[in-house]
Amino acid sequence: MKSRKESLRIAKKLFKASFVKGSLDLPTVRKIVRTLGDSKPRGYLGVVDAFWKLVRLDLEKNRAIIASAVELDAATEKEVVANLKKKYGSQITTEFVVRPELIGGMKIRIGSDVWDGSVKGRLERLEEKFN
Repeated sequence: MKSRKESLRIAKKLFKASFVKGSLDLPTVRKIVRTLGDSKPRGYLGVVDAFWKLVRLDLEKNRAIIASAVELDAATEKEVVANLKKKYGSQITTEFVVRPELIGGMKIRIGSDVWDGSVKGRLERLEEKFN
């Protein structure tokens, strides 16, 4: 059985090998996982698990989820996308969702970064101060 550290080290090497021209290549990722599944080397489940975690984290850091209480107009969407691409790079993908429970404002999540400018978020922070 491979140790967790060894599985993580192998997964990191495979993860680095799955990049083409500086970005993650999904066909290469599929090929790596298929090869591991077919050959089933000792401890391959730990390697696949660690590899998928690295892939998921990389995909999340390039995906922005913009939630707002109401549907945004095209000009606002373009401005938000332009600002995010300026800060995170042109590879960022965006997804706009409507969440009425936010009451007003906007909440943006990119990977582990979260900006909460919603009325609901402000009310929650205010409630925390009083408790």
